[in-house]
Amino acid sequence: MHIREFYYKGKAKIRSMVYNRNYRKKWYPFLYGSYWHMRLQHKLPEKRYQNYFAARPNPGAGIGHQLANWIAGYWFAKQFGLLFAHICFSDSRIPYTKSSWEDFLGFGRGEVRMEELIKEKNYRIVRIPMFGESKEQDMGMIRSIIRSYTNQRVVFLAEQDQFYSDQYGVMEVIQKKFQNASVEREKLLYEEEDGIHIAVHIRRGDVTENSSNPNIQMRWLDTGYYARVLKLLLKKLEGRKFQIYIFSQGTREEFQKDFPFPNVHYCLDMTAQNTFWHLTQADILIISKSSFSYKPALLSSGIIIAPKNFWHGYPKLERWIVVDEEHIQEEVFSSVLMLLENIGDSKEA
Repeated sequence: MHIREFYYKGKAKIRSMVYNRNYRKKWYPFLYGSYWHMRLQHKLPEKRYQNYFAARPNPGAGIGHQLANWIAGYWFAKQFGLLFAHICFSDSRIPYTKSSWEDFLGFGRGEVRMEELIKEKNYRIVRIPMFGESKEQDMGMIRSIIRSYTNQRVVFLAEQDQFYSDQYGVMEVIQKKFQNASVEREKLLYEEEDGIHIAVHIRRGDVTENSSNPNIQMRWLDTGYYARVLKLLLKKLEGRKFQIYIFSQGTREEFQKDFPFPNVHYCLDMTAQNTFWHLTQADILIISKSSFSYKPALLSSGIIIAPKNFWHGYPKLERWIVVDEEHIQEEVFSSVLMLLENIGDSKEA
């Protein structure tokens, strides 16, 4: 184990024991100096600095998880009337080490970095308690904490993995950032074949069907689900040429029996970044219960087919088709051809 990884995991374990286990307890806010700073202040400060808000992409997590953290930071900065401070995405194998995802995504472009604020502009970090985004009492507490520091140069740092459900709230912003990233991405496989390009992300590797861990079980979707979706979808695309790309882990033999369709391409050994890139560029993207395909869906301008039971919200857009994984109705795909035409027209424009 790398020394930085050992240090990160040890520190994270201690913080979890002290803070995470006490979340939702009545005394939880008392663990934070920022809470006591707010409670012991008798008069609101008159001086006003423009302060910042940041959320650290979890250094020990995959890119989907890190993106959820970054998006939460960007969103809550706006909700609290603060500027956003960017923290780089890191390599999960060596935490706190800048990852190649930083340039690939382009999210930090045009943003002030927290590191610069601390080192060059005399800002200091103030941690704030975890809060429930839909609980007005929690939100009021955070606003009061923020007001109590207006006479100081501060970057408010959210607790690790502060949750933000409807991540599509920043969809337009991150789409522009991704499109304008100054990085050369790999050639798409889609360029080699004509037709409607359908990408299917099947989450495997870290999830198993028979896991006793409920947190793992909630992420499982069997291949039969994807086969049913494809069968009904292809029925609506009858007469149109299409190409199906399966992005997952495992072997071709594991999937072939469930996908007896023509023009199926198995992309099982592709790098994470190239897979992510392909998911964003598909005409139709069928996502799994995974942040790794949900985030490309937010960056996509194509049709998204998503399972109903997921922990993040979906935008109320016609091109986002939400299906009940237990009872998939053929009718939900009735507008697919019209949507494809509209998307094609908008790309040409």
